[in-house]
Amino acid sequence: MERFVRFEAAEGKEWGKFDEGRIVKITGNPAVGYDQVDHEYDPSGVRLLAPVQPTKIVCVGLNYRAHVDESQSATKVPEEPVLFMKPPSALIGPGGKIVYPETSQRVDYEAELGIVIGKTCKQVAMVEAEDFIFGFTCCNDVTARDLQKKDVQWTRGKGFDSFCPVGPWLVTGINFADLKIESFLNGEMRQSSRTSKMIFSVPFLVSFISKVMTLNPGDLILTGTPEGIGPMQPGDRVEVRIEGIGSLVNDVV
Repeated sequence: MERFVRFEAAEGKEWGKFDEGRIVKITGNPAVGYDQVDHEYDPSGVRLLAPVQPTKIVCVGLNYRAHVDESQSATKVPEEPVLFMKPPSALIGPGGKIVYPETSQRVDYEAELGIVIGKTCKQVAMVEAEDFIFGFTCCNDVTARDLQKKDVQWTRGKGFDSFCPVGPWLVTGINFADLKIESFLNGEMRQSSRTSKMIFSVPFLVSFISKVMTLNPGDLILTGTPEGIGPMQPGDRVEVRIEGIGSLVNDVV
């Protein structure tokens, strides 16, 4: 297992490998290709950024049965993955601020496992899909729920700046099939499930999406949220915690 981070230091924004309490600088997006540089950073002296630089963010809705049951927008389990997209401008990293839009009266948290693509992926069979995955990260599919319902389609409700927190790092070499996934609001657990409860598995999603659009190295897929979603308010702190990956914490302002 390896952990990659993107961070901001005095000299600018960099990529690095997190190893034994230190960050070793690398050149290039690790999902695309990189070289290690003989330079180290103390994590306490840098600011972590979202550990992805995708050309697109593809999201999956209604991918846990219990979430389908709690959703007012769905009456049955979908026969195929429900896809939508977020713009890369929605990305923030660990510690970044989720900005509550003035146009919304309800903004929700949604804990999700994120897939980062490692090779150009087009028309890939499900049995081959894992070969095109570079790693995984924690994501929060922040949603202006009232605007999502009002608009019917989801672009505005899902696409505000700061509505895609990701981090704290990008992890490779983990078994993604049955990870505990949780969210906490102000320290209180709100969501708790396992990735094994997904309706459509990680390999299925990668294959399915690759037959719709070409996935590029570094692209990000959000795999859906379990039951327990709910509203946040300015002043709240939300945490997404995934077994084997880590903890993503953001404040709402």
